[in-house]
Amino acid sequence: MKRFIFITGGVVSSLGKGIASAALGALLQARGYRVRLRKLDPYLNVDPGTMSPTQHGEVFVTDDGAETDLDLGHYERFTGVSARKTDNTTTGRIYKSILEKERRGDYLGATLQVIPHVTDAIKEFIKSDTDDVDFVLCEVGGTVGDIEGLPFFEAIRQFSQDVGRDASLFIHLTLLP
Repeated sequence: MKRFIFITGGVVSSLGKGIASAALGALLQARGYRVRLRKLDPYLNVDPGTMSPTQHGEVFVTDDGAETDLDLGHYERFTGVSARKTDNTTTGRIYKSILEKERRGDYLGATLQVIPHVTDAIKEFIKSDTDDVDFVLCEVGGTVGDIEGLPFFEAIRQFSQDVGRDASLFIHLTLLP
């Protein structure tokens, strides 16, 4: 049975969720499990390629040429699993995909809404291309208090209910001063 682990953080950003996720992935590998790490970023940019490195951090370029969040570099270095474009998504990329489908007529005139359209797209991203792994670790960028992250938190809540409590786990990191 495939299991999904969702890593979130609170209080402050840059807490080390990416390093913690990568380390957990490496520990699972050491026990013989196959892992895939994913990053869900709640910003509106399609990718971090045009974002200021002083504001967001360095960009990690995957072997398939995607400009992704720097945490994918941590994932790759810790686990030895090559990160791919399909391991990182953003609110901007999700919305862009939904709006392209709407323009093609894929929704047959339906009113597009955050729930279910955006949350369903996020859930589809989480489970896509993971047939060959035992664990999928998904880090949600930002903090739980950020309003931008609400669709992602709702999506992982729904996803957890869809797959059941035996197949999902939540890890929340916080700052203890």
